[in-house]
Order: sequence, then structure tokens, then C-alpha cells
Amino acid sequence: MPLTELILSNIDSLIAAIAGLGTAAYGLVDTSKAIRGGASNPGFGHIETAVRPFLPDPGDSALGAPQILDTLRANWLNGVGKAEQKAAAKALIRLTLTQDNASKLARATHLAPAALQQLADSIANGTPLTPAQINLLGQFDTVLSALLDLGYERADQLYRNSAKAFAAVTAMVLALVGGGLLSSEGTLAYLCSKQALLALLVGALSVPLAPIAKDLSSALSSAVSAIAASKRR
Repeated sequence: MPLTELILSNIDSLIAAIAGLGTAAYGLVDTSKAIRGGASNPGFGHIETAVRPFLPDPGDSALGAPQILDTLRANWLNGVGKAEQKAAAKALIRLTLTQDNASKLARATHLAPAALQQLADSIANGTPLTPAQINLLGQFDTVLSALLDLGYERADQLYRNSAKAFAAVTAMVLALVGGGLLSSEGTLAYLCSKQALLALLVGALSVPLAPIAKDLSSALSSAVSAIAASKRR
């Protein structure tokens, strides 16, 4: 049987095998999280950069910068929902709005330092906020939300791209090793052969293919059946 017909007749098995390789690679990358966060670490630097201007100096707040960063990092590594992470970050930063830290937060949000200082005083003393202070607090929240959105979106993009890259490299290594185990040639001859190149190609394709393997397999099977039927007519 020609190679093309052989491939088409076994398209389901081939796609399932390639998708399985991609899934296995993702699984191995995921297990790396057990070692100091592993593949979950990429991206958190963007979050730290976004919140760093809001972090209190030592003694300015009951919550210190290390505690806030540790909390945010724990949420990031554990895969807490992005909206929940942003809400937690905003809540923690809001808690640092004190008389001692007001000027620093004013610089970070480009708001009037004196007005933010008065707002912090009112919050600390339990004084009812004036309409102007409520409006100022809304401006503070808006600027903070925008900066957190920027940090978390960049972090999420870097994390997803890094995870795909790690998974692709893992899949290529697995495919190369698997091909070597099945090859009857020596190691050096195999690594210099077309089979090794094909194994690397299969590994690279397996990562993007894994999430859509079922739909793609069904579509190709239908197309192959239709072509076969048309040839019999």
C-alpha cells in the first residue's frame, strides 16, 4: 500500500498518537510545578513590577511588601482565577493606604498628594468621606485597576507562551527518544537521519494539536471517507 494511502487510512490513530504526545508533554511540564513553582513562575515578574510602586516602605503599614508579594505569588503559582487575583491585589494595596504611605501612593497614581493624605486621615479616623473624597477614592481604584490589568495580562501572556514553549521542547525530546528506541540504526546514524528530523517535527506539531485533536480527527475522517466514496463511483 502506498505511504499516502497508509497514512490516510490510519489518520485517526496518527492524530491520536500525536495528540497523546502533546498531552504527555503538557503533563510533564505541569508536574514541574512541584519544584518551587516550576513552569508557573514565568510571568510573575510583570505582576511584581505593576504592584511595586504601591508597596509600603518598612513601618508605613501593618502589611509589609514581602507579605504582599508572597501572597500574590502564592495565588499566581496556585492558579487562582485572574479576576480573583486582581481583586486580592487591589484589596491588599487598599489596606496600605495610610497617613504614612499616602504620598507614595499619590506618586504611583499621579493623584494630588495632599488630597490623598486627607483621604487616608479620614479612613484612619473613621470620619465619613465627603463626596470629593469618594470621587478621589474612585479615581485611585480606577488607576490601580488599570495598572493591575496591565501587569496581570502581560504575566498571563508570558506564562501561556512559556508553558507552550516548554511543552514543545519536552514533546520534541520525547518524540526523538521514542524514535530512537524504535530505530534499528545506531544512535549517531539515527540522529543524522530523516527519521530524527521527522520525530522533531511530530513533537513540535503535537503541542498545538493536542487541544483540538478530537475535532480535527473527526473532520479528517469524514473527509477521507468522502474521498474514498467518490473514488469507488
